[in-house]
Amino acid sequence: MPSNKPANQLANTLFNNLPVAVYTCNSLGYITAYNHAAEKLWGRQPEIGKDLWSGSLKMFYTDGRPMDLEACPMACALKQGVAITNEEIIIQRPDNTKIKIKPYPVPLFDDDGKLTGTINTLIDTTSINDNYEKQARLAAIVNTSDDTILSKTLQGIITSWNKAAEKMFGYTEDEAIGKHISLIIPPARLKEEEYIIGEISKGNMVDHFQTIRMAKNGREIPLSITVSPIKDSLGTIIGASKIARDISDLHAALQATQRYTERLEIINLITESISEELDLNKILQKVTDATTELTGAKFGAFFYTTVDENGESFMLYSLSGAPKEAFEKFGMPRNTEVFNATFSGQGVVRVDDITKDARYGKNSPHFGMPKGHLPVVSYLAVPVISRSGEVIGGLFFGHPEPGMFTKEHENIVVSIAAQSAIGIDNAKLYEEVKALNEKKDEFIGLASHELKTPLTSISGYLQIIGRLKTDEQSQKFVEKTIQQVKKLTSLVTDLLDVSKIEAGKLQLSIENFDIKPVVAGAIELIHHSNENYTLSLNTTIDTLMINGDPHRIEQVLINLLSNAIKYSPGANKVEVILTHVGNRVNIGVKDFGVGIAADKLTKVFSRFYRIEGENPNISGLGIGLYLSHEIITRHHGKIWVESEKGTGSTFWISLPV
Repeated sequence: MPSNKPANQLANTLFNNLPVAVYTCNSLGYITAYNHAAEKLWGRQPEIGKDLWSGSLKMFYTDGRPMDLEACPMACALKQGVAITNEEIIIQRPDNTKIKIKPYPVPLFDDDGKLTGTINTLIDTTSINDNYEKQARLAAIVNTSDDTILSKTLQGIITSWNKAAEKMFGYTEDEAIGKHISLIIPPARLKEEEYIIGEISKGNMVDHFQTIRMAKNGREIPLSITVSPIKDSLGTIIGASKIARDISDLHAALQATQRYTERLEIINLITESISEELDLNKILQKVTDATTELTGAKFGAFFYTTVDENGESFMLYSLSGAPKEAFEKFGMPRNTEVFNATFSGQGVVRVDDITKDARYGKNSPHFGMPKGHLPVVSYLAVPVISRSGEVIGGLFFGHPEPGMFTKEHENIVVSIAAQSAIGIDNAKLYEEVKALNEKKDEFIGLASHELKTPLTSISGYLQIIGRLKTDEQSQKFVEKTIQQVKKLTSLVTDLLDVSKIEAGKLQLSIENFDIKPVVAGAIELIHHSNENYTLSLNTTIDTLMINGDPHRIEQVLINLLSNAIKYSPGANKVEVILTHVGNRVNIGVKDFGVGIAADKLTKVFSRFYRIEGENPNISGLGIGLYLSHEIITRHHGKIWVESEKGTGSTFWISLPV
């Protein structure tokens, strides 16, 4: 007969290398063989023929109660001679660790049917049970979570849907599972899903992605979603889990903050605009338009009480959202019970429905709104109070629907009303100053005109006296007097020119003339009365024709030359530069006197401006440079000064050729 040795060796090799714990025992229960997996599972090496089926280990029921040796499934298989299945026990190994196992004992019989033992297979179910428990816990957590949790395949098919998802989107689990995720995505945002799946396919997590999703009833929900890849046991990405959190409150808070910021910016712009504006009617209109828009009112009005120059009170008003014709036939608001709180300055009146207010409809002749009046249901009125505490008017807003004005609208209008009161006060002060200024200009013009006639006469008489034969002493006095009269005449002429400029009546006699003789003539004129100074003209120009008033240009040059001498008492020369650059002629008058501080350079061309505290012995009204600036500006030219304290100044004029 052929030998079975190779077959036995193969059987032993297979037995020992099975990945599942397997052992055998005889009819008395003593172990007769076991493989490596059984040894590993037990955590020890049992002695063949001496250790019973338990492997000399403690055993427990799955609820933790100790199990008798005779009650274990292996013992039952020997006693009953039948295979035992679907049992689970706990064994405690020598290192005191406990594991759950499922034993599968099968009785062995000889050819005569006699029981010879059992073959036992032990399956370690610890990790399986742990996984089941973990999955059960995870499922419980997912199902009871306040956050929406769902999963989907890489193709976007929904595979799980928790209770929070049902509550958020309105779809039941049965309605959602098996459907495409586009079920809850607005059409305009479908591209987002392509991006998310693309990132998941790469193994990337999409974290805190803010978006909008759509509920079953069509409501759009602002969400923050986190999407993570789902991998199988081999690490292959098979889908995605998504956690979605409703950020409607955050979204609303951000929108409220944005609205607040935008309105604050608008208030700042309005405030800035009001502060820059000095026209009363424009202030009223700007405030009315802005507040009507900010409150969402259908129409708004600003009623403002003022007093005319005769002391009579009258009311100005501006409207927004409605034509003036809508109000003209009804007259100005009267001091009725509804309006009294505003015009008396008691406070803000904000009513959701003014027609249901106790103060409404109490006064004749209309007992409510006049026929044809704009429909007002929502009503908001804010008094405008000046810095002195006087009520100067009120802002009124209406809307045909109820409940349109909120506390936020009220606060906005109150803030703007306070700023508009300041603007109105400033405009009133400006009007008063303007009126006084006009009277002053009128007086200066009148006085200058009235003074010019006697000064002309005095100058004529002095010239007659100068021709008479008088002693040398008298002749000197006459000449000095003539010089002083000339100065006075020049001042009066300048004052008269100022009044003409303010009245817009300064005339220019425009002609085409050569600038060089005009410059030379002014130098010569000033040199005759200031022989101690050297006045030089530096130029390469022979002839240069320009358009302008030669007499006014000469007036400017004389003023600049006179100032150059006046403000350089320690020097003895003045230089005049005449150049032609491009399409302009530049004329510079350079002195070597006291100079001007840098912070004063932009002010010297202002009317009646004189540098305080400096050169107190130098006379002047501060109008010469102002006149020069106005004359040059009217010639479409420029005038400026370059100076440094203590080194002198150069005044430049630039005229178009």
